[in-house]
Amino acid sequence: MKIEVLGTGCPKCRKLYAEAEKAIATSGQPVELVKIERLDDILAYAVMMTPALVVDGEIKASGRIPAAQEIVSWITTALAKQKP
Repeated sequence: MKIEVLGTGCPKCRKLYAEAEKAIATSGQPVELVKIERLDDILAYAVMMTPALVVDGEIKASGRIPAAQEIVSWITTALAKQKP
């Protein structure tokens, strides 16, 4: 599983990254966390506002900072979809 935080490095982007770190620690699941800061890479996702959060290729939040618990629920849901 992969979570990507899209943002140019502003304070809100750093806060979202911290919330994602908390969520991963809380979930106890093996999750790769990646920060995408290059504007060209961010534009490839076609998000209108940053920060944005992408879970396994699906944009879950854009222009807001979801709480860690909300991110945990997305992690749990994405992992459930992966299991046969």
